Amino acid sequence: MVQHRSLWLATLFVTLGLAGLVLPPRARAGQQDAGQTASQAQADTASQAQADTASAASSQPPEDAGMAALPADKYLWMEDQHGSRALAWVRDEDARSLRVLESDPHYASFYAQALRITESPTRLPTPEQHGAEIYNLWRDAGHVNGIYRKASLISYLSDHPVWQTVIDYDALGRQDKVNWVAHGLNCLYPGDRYCMVALSSGGEDADSQRELDLRSGQFVRGGFVLSRSKQDVSWEDKDTLLIARDWGPGSMTTSGYPFIVKRWRRGTPLSSAQEAFRGEASDMSASGETLHDARKHSLTVFTRRISFFQTRTFIQTAAGLQELKIPARSQIDGLLDGRLLVEINEDWTPEGQLQTFSRGSLLELKLSQVLKDPSSLKPAIVFAPTADEFLQSVDLTRSRVLITTLKHVQGEAYIYSPSILGWSHRELPVPQNVSVQVVSTSDSDDNFFLELNGFLTPPSLLFGDAGQGTLRNVRSEPAQFDAAQDVVEQYQATSRDGTQIPYFIVHPKQMELNGANPTLLTAYGGFQVSMTPSYSGSLGKLWLEPGGVYVLANIRGGGEFGPAWHEAGLKTHRQRIYDDFAAVGEDLIARRITSPRRLGIMGGSNGGLLMGVEMTQHPDLWHAVAIMVPLLDMLRYEKIDAGASWVGEYGSVSVPDERAFLARISPYNQLKPGVDYPEPFIFTSTKDDRVGPQHARKFAAKMEEYHEPFLYDEIVEGGHAAGANLKEQAQTWALTYTYFTKMLEGK
Repeated sequence: MVQHRSLWLATLFVTLGLAGLVLPPRARAGQQDAGQTASQAQADTASQAQADTASAASSQPPEDAGMAALPADKYLWMEDQHGSRALAWVRDEDARSLRVLESDPHYASFYAQALRITESPTRLPTPEQHGAEIYNLWRDAGHVNGIYRKASLISYLSDHPVWQTVIDYDALGRQDKVNWVAHGLNCLYPGDRYCMVALSSGGEDADSQRELDLRSGQFVRGGFVLSRSKQDVSWEDKDTLLIARDWGPGSMTTSGYPFIVKRWRRGTPLSSAQEAFRGEASDMSASGETLHDARKHSLTVFTRRISFFQTRTFIQTAAGLQELKIPARSQIDGLLDGRLLVEINEDWTPEGQLQTFSRGSLLELKLSQVLKDPSSLKPAIVFAPTADEFLQSVDLTRSRVLITTLKHVQGEAYIYSPSILGWSHRELPVPQNVSVQVVSTSDSDDNFFLELNGFLTPPSLLFGDAGQGTLRNVRSEPAQFDAAQDVVEQYQATSRDGTQIPYFIVHPKQMELNGANPTLLTAYGGFQVSMTPSYSGSLGKLWLEPGGVYVLANIRGGGEFGPAWHEAGLKTHRQRIYDDFAAVGEDLIARRITSPRRLGIMGGSNGGLLMGVEMTQHPDLWHAVAIMVPLLDMLRYEKIDAGASWVGEYGSVSVPDERAFLARISPYNQLKPGVDYPEPFIFTSTKDDRVGPQHARKFAAKMEEYHEPFLYDEIVEGGHAAGANLKEQAQTWALTYTYFTKMLEGK
């Protein structure tokens, strides 16, 4: 169920792809959508004593702001996502803000450079393994929405791969008159010949799906086809799909996701699909899938996601559906050698057992025992966290498990091998001070690919054989900016409660400690998402190369130090996260690296909420704030798009103490007239059906009411990201770095 883990982590972790021919502006909200054919990415994320004292004093939100009567919300009309009145306001604000930013002398060159970087033909072609072939989604100037292409493994490993196009998303979009954005493939085990291809209109989370024969590169005539919905689709066998989707009124949760799973047989109408599993409307979602291993074991699993972090898991047995008694805060990572791999995020003492397994561990359950009695389990440890090393990812090949970890926020990677005596492992020889990511594995052999990169280290791709334990470099991406004058260091700041908060800083080697260095600070701080060093050509070219300083803070709420680091900032404890971030800003000032006049902050999605809180709680600590696809109205977030799914992270207004806390930190509700706020740059997308543009609109409208300056950019397409294609992403980052340059380098 690795794909489900990534799906739900991605539910709030914005893919703000960092990106750079000057082209016509993107389609903007309020303009004609032209039948959804407008043009369309990884996450990039992220005074002296007097200022320190003022900041510390304002660190705790005012206690009397919680349950006090709030004035009527003047801007509920902004929540009509496609309403004419809201879009007219957006159109006017877009035009005003673009006049300011695009007329800046930096913008044209920034855009040209960002587009050149994002469309560079020397980018690494990230591999996907299907059977014996390598596939890759590639976007460039001639394929703005991309082509899905394939090459043989031998060809891919050569210096000049020979590619064959399988899907041309631009051509398909022209044919269908829909701006199709690739949402990935889900392929049949074994062999991966038949795949369900997910197609999103303009980058929405909702998608349409069609069955593709990978071998022929053709959509299957008379094959499975699913219309647009937020949906979860997996193969039970060659002629059966397990589908959770919108089946009609009453079939979606309050979070906007499906809770009824049906079996759809090939050759029958979708209306005849039979219910296989049902959650409840109050759940976040439900899904089903069938796991396999190379020894021909299989297991069909259904999951009720009660909340973002809590699940109930059911398995298909000879006696029917039975609940698998694993912790609520856990997830199944796959099936290997007759062993079910389970990752737990809470301490667990199984019923009838004496041993307690610590949160953050990876455990095995013998499948034979699970099928015999899923309520009486006998786990064994595969991986257990230590005081300084924590699990990050689990990936499976045909016969091995690949595990990546963080040790002091530094990437490590291992191969784990099962045997009748348990598990053995070997460490992979990866460099220090880089991020390590498994980008592709194969269930038909033990091949895998690792990607390594760092702030100043361009991505490199390594090819390995997990069975043999070999690993070799395949190719490296050429540098996109001159990093020779920069260095990376890791410092710590002391948060309000005494906790040490690590952060990375990228700066010129000859940086003077005079408080005058333009500095950009970012973080995420939520959903157990770890923020690690990563290479961004746009960040490097547009910010670092001209002499800027970049800081990435590993604040609580993330997963850099395991589940406990995340849980420390849940719900009403969330002020710790905001104090952590402020502490890093104050530490940068105390070290005289920068000053409030030269300090800017940036974040997206949950990181956008972080930016809104920091702007309203510490208006004197920063001079520039980029708030991207954000949550901002925390008293109404549960009623906007998928907001109700995040109650496990933020809390609910239906619980009095949680409502009081949300009122105290909600940026929209804490905006006050007469405060000298920094002038923010607020970015969102009309087609964001995850967080929605409503938060950004309402926040900006209230700033307008209070005669506070702001810049606003809302694009039509792109979903919960920086844009639907490379050109849009390049423009977003050109605007963003123009804003920071204008705000932090000017007089």
